[in-house]
Amino acid sequence: MSVYVIGGGGHAKVVVATLQAAGTPVAGVLDDDPTRHGQAVLGVPVLGPVALAREVAGPVVIAVGDNAARRRIADALDGAVAWATAVHPHACVHPSVRLGEGTVVFAGVVVQPDAALGRHAIVNTSASVDHDCRLGDFVHIAPGVRLAGSVRLGEGVFLGVGSSVLPGREVGAWTTVGGGGVVVYDLPAHVVAVGVPARPRTVGRTEG
Repeated sequence: MSVYVIGGGGHAKVVVATLQAAGTPVAGVLDDDPTRHGQAVLGVPVLGPVALAREVAGPVVIAVGDNAARRRIADALDGAVAWATAVHPHACVHPSVRLGEGTVVFAGVVVQPDAALGRHAIVNTSASVDHDCRLGDFVHIAPGVRLAGSVRLGEGVFLGVGSSVLPGREVGAWTTVGGGGVVVYDLPAHVVAVGVPARPRTVGRTEG
């Protein structure tokens, strides 16, 4: 069955490419920016605004990298659409892994046994998630992130490019870890943490 993609920016290119590589037809892209209507993302036409998702026949995946924006879209459409999950064929995801609806897993990713990913999560290019990790809804782990075993990420956590989390550590909801940061100690919710070890520097994002 064909899938529709919400979002027409750079992140959408990777989601569309992932679906195409997996052999899943992409029927169209939906985006609220009128300047994108009538254009195409990797050959897939931008059909119109996000509201059209309520009218399409196939499942939908949100291709928006910002966690709070992805949550707002999901909340608005829950119950009105079926959500698609996308896994690149060059990702290695163990059969015991649980993937939430709407989650995307990109090329080069490794997800090890008994990990669980929430709804509308993003595991970006060449990231790794080791055994027994738990990723909350609307998490985004950027390219090259490394999670050791039994890591816990709360809802809406964003881990920047090349960051890493030591075994058994927990990152609170809607916290951001800057690129290259190393989470050695548990981090609270709603902060921005940077450095090695990663320490809170400012108040972080809310859930929107």
